[in-house]
Amino acid sequence: MATSALVNFNSSNLPYETPTQKLAELVRLQKFAQRITSTLELEELIPRIVDEVATSLGCVEINLFLRDPEHADLVLAGVRGCTVHGKGHRITMGAGIVGHVAATGEMHYAADVSRDPYYVACEPDTRSEVAIPLRREGELVGVFTASHCELNAFCPDQLRLLQGLCAHVAVAVHNARRFASEREQRELLSREAEEARLIQQALFPRSSPLIPGFRVSGLSIAAGSVGGDWYDFIPLSEGRWGLVLADVSGKGTAAALLMSATRGMLRSLAQTGSGPAEVLTRLNNMMIEDFPSNRFVTMVYAELDPSQRILRIANAGHLSPLLVEPYGHCWIDHEHGLPLGISASAFSETELRLGEYSRVAFYSDGITEAEAEPGNEYGAERLLNQMQSSDITPDRLLADVGKFTNGTGLRDDATVILVSTREADSDGRAAVS
Repeated sequence: MATSALVNFNSSNLPYETPTQKLAELVRLQKFAQRITSTLELEELIPRIVDEVATSLGCVEINLFLRDPEHADLVLAGVRGCTVHGKGHRITMGAGIVGHVAATGEMHYAADVSRDPYYVACEPDTRSEVAIPLRREGELVGVFTASHCELNAFCPDQLRLLQGLCAHVAVAVHNARRFASEREQRELLSREAEEARLIQQALFPRSSPLIPGFRVSGLSIAAGSVGGDWYDFIPLSEGRWGLVLADVSGKGTAAALLMSATRGMLRSLAQTGSGPAEVLTRLNNMMIEDFPSNRFVTMVYAELDPSQRILRIANAGHLSPLLVEPYGHCWIDHEHGLPLGISASAFSETELRLGEYSRVAFYSDGITEAEAEPGNEYGAERLLNQMQSSDITPDRLLADVGKFTNGTGLRDDATVILVSTREADSDGRAAVS
C-alpha cells in the first residue's frame, strides 16, 4: 500500500508530529488543493478527490457523498474500496455515521466502529472510520468518509489535516456544481434561442412570388439569434400582392414574439382591407388594445396590382421607401403615419405607376445605420448608389453592407424588399401621385 509524508497511521509509534513533518503535510495539502481545484468538471473532480486521498492514506474505503437538495438526502458520488455500495447509493439524513454528520454538521470519528452507536457495518476489515461534513458558505455540500483497517487509525493531527482537505474539497465541489448549473442554463438558453430562430425563419417567405412583369424579392439578416425585423409577401384577390416590411422595437425573443403576433394580425386584415392605409389603421387599433404600452412597430405596407402596374404604399413611422428609375430617384415620404401601437393615427397613402426599369426598395435601419466605425454609417447615399445598379439584388445589397462594416457584424437586424419591373410601360417612367 502506498505511503507518504502526509500521514503515519501507527499512532503508537508517532504520538506527535515534528515541525518538519507538519511542514511536509502543509506542502502536500497545498498541492492537493491545487490539483483538485484545477478542474470544474464534476465528473472528473470526484474520482480525482477519491483516488488522491485513498492513495495518500492507504484506507480500506473512501466515500464522497453529495447532498441532493431536491430529495433532502445524500447520494454516493465517489467511492473507492467499497464492495457493497456503488455510485448512486442514497443515505437519508440522520441514518448511520454519514447521515448523522450531515444532520449535525460536525465531524464524527469512530475510533472503534464496533463500539460506535451510529456505525452501519459495511466492509468487514473496517476498524475505524471518520466522517467529515463538506460545508461551503454555511450550506452542507456533502459528507466525506475514510475507513481504516486499524483501530484508532487517525491521530488528532491527521484528523485536522483531513478537515483541511475537506474544506478544499467543499469549495471545489461547490464551484464545479455551480459551473455545471450555469453551463446547463446556457445550453438551455442556447437551445431555446435556436428553436426560436427556426420558428422565426419559418415565418419568413420561403420563396419570392411569381408576378408577371415584376421581380419581387426580400432578405432579412438578424443581428442576433432572433430579431425584430420581418418582411412578407401576402397573396391577395385578383392577382394583387401585399408587401410588408416591419421593425419591432427592442431585440431578442420579446421582439420576435411581438413580430409574430403582428404578422398574424396583418395577414388577416390584408385579406379584408380596401387599401394599405385602411389596413394599417385597423392594425394600429388592434395593437393599441393588445400590445404592451412601451412597445411599438414601424411598418411600410404596400399593395401591388401587377395588371395596372400600380404600387400603393402606406407608412407607419418607417423609413421612406426609395424609388429609382432611369430618369432619377425620389424618397417616398408620407404626410401621416405614426408607428403602430402608440396611439390612434391617420395613415396617408401614395400611389406609384411603375414604368420600365423602375425599382423600389423597402428597407430597415439596420442597413442605413450599419457602422464601419462609430459615426461612419452606411447611409442613404450608399443605398441609393447600390439601387442604381441594374443587377441589384437583396443578397448583393446586404453583402455590400457587410463589406462596409469590415466584418464586424450588424448592430441591428437588416432587412430589404426590392420591387422591379421587367416590361416597358408606355412612356418608360413611373408616375407618382
